[in-house]
Amino acid sequence: MNSSDSLPIRRALLSVSDKSGIVELAQTLAENGVELVSTGGTAATLRESGLTVCEVSELTGFPEIMDGRVKTLHPKIHGALLSRGEQDLEVCALHGIEAIDLLVVNLYPFAQTIARPDCSFQEAIENIDIGGPAMLRSAAKNHAHCCVVVDPSDYSRISEIASTKEGISGEMRFELAVKAFSHVAAYDADIAHYLGNQLEPDNFFGQGMHLALNRQSMLRYGENPHQQAALYRFDNPPSGTLASAALHQGRELSYNNLVDTDAAWECVQAFEKPACVIVKHANPCGAAETDNIETAYEGAYRADPTSAFGGIIAFNRTVTGPIVQTIIGRQFVEVLIAPDFHEDALEVLAEKPKVRVLATSTTQTGDHCATVRSISGGLLVQTTDRELLDPSAMRVVTERFPTENEHRDLLFAWKIAKFVKSNAIVYVRDQCTVGIGAGQMSRIYSARIAAIKAADENLPLDGAVMASDAFFPFRDGIDAAHEVGIAAVIQPGGSLRDDEVIAAANDHGMAMMFTGMRHFRH
Repeated sequence: MNSSDSLPIRRALLSVSDKSGIVELAQTLAENGVELVSTGGTAATLRESGLTVCEVSELTGFPEIMDGRVKTLHPKIHGALLSRGEQDLEVCALHGIEAIDLLVVNLYPFAQTIARPDCSFQEAIENIDIGGPAMLRSAAKNHAHCCVVVDPSDYSRISEIASTKEGISGEMRFELAVKAFSHVAAYDADIAHYLGNQLEPDNFFGQGMHLALNRQSMLRYGENPHQQAALYRFDNPPSGTLASAALHQGRELSYNNLVDTDAAWECVQAFEKPACVIVKHANPCGAAETDNIETAYEGAYRADPTSAFGGIIAFNRTVTGPIVQTIIGRQFVEVLIAPDFHEDALEVLAEKPKVRVLATSTTQTGDHCATVRSISGGLLVQTTDRELLDPSAMRVVTERFPTENEHRDLLFAWKIAKFVKSNAIVYVRDQCTVGIGAGQMSRIYSARIAAIKAADENLPLDGAVMASDAFFPFRDGIDAAHEVGIAAVIQPGGSLRDDEVIAAANDHGMAMMFTGMRHFRH
């Protein structure tokens, strides 16, 4: 990289699909003596603004052909972008090639086109840009002698340099070249993914996986202070996702904050009525669904106030000032996340500037259909565990059927169990968790831990219900639940000893439902 020389802007080629800001940039360039070269649509836009523009076809002496498919693929364009100054003066003079100092290009809107439900395959193909990526690669490769710009947010930097006539520094040219290569890589990844899906339309998993992510921020550290970490996100992540949430206030989010907040937000989205979920170390420690978020928070907090200290609190409704006052007057909280916050809530929170406050604008997320996890030397990819229950597979397997209230609590407990690390046991009463056992090597120990938590908070378990994320391999889990007062159980079923487990429930007069669906979470 040659970073010492500044590059004066004498000649610029502008060719953009996204026209935002391009007229203002071109006007500044023209006012400062820069010759403008452009292609069809962009040239027309600039001329309408009163600018003098040399069309590419005038420069090359060759018209656009094949409905615009071929227009910039010409030696007078790529030679101008790849020219190395003194080194290529002779060949440029021989072939009438004049260097281009600045290339401003953004590409055909392929991703936006294929996102439309009515997009045809042929329309998608026609929105694969050829000349644009070729020019970007040429200019980015030749960043020592050419500056490339792909992002309208960088136009103001170029305008300022053009106005001062200082020239573009080598450091800036290299930075923008890296950005251009990343832009082309993401564009190609979209195309490869789309075409791969056409090749195997019935297979979610294509032959290759192409991830195009942009670094949003460096994090203070990873899970531990000796680890480095950064947050990357997809271009334009859907609203309702953590990656797209707006940070109203608070310190920089840490790696662990983000993991825990995502777990809390994912869980609270499972509920339709007002709900609150409190998460600690990626596991729900308390959750409740009621008629308003105030009582939902009370129920979630009451389940495990010890673990709630320093936790992440998620709501699926707009947060008000009074509930925030209750929270900060009672406990230390790392992150609050909700669709939105009333102005009075933000005023109260301003008194606690270290609390991170995230607003997602909605609880409805876009198409998030895969989860990815790294292993040494590769990635594991799976479809997202979106399903909660298959009504056709659900059945009561005991002599006693659950009461109406038990049935309601069983379904609530099942939703929570989906978001608790395996082995997961969840005790629930009146749509509030009263004990959660998570991440144990033995399911019976998860059941005992859930009971210990309930006892420590003086929460009675008589008449409560239990959810298990996977089947009980032995009857001991049912016996242990009966000993603490559990009245009904929901679990997938499927054990070789299901008959033994069902018999245990019948022995204790418990109701039991099989869901036919497991929810391991590792």
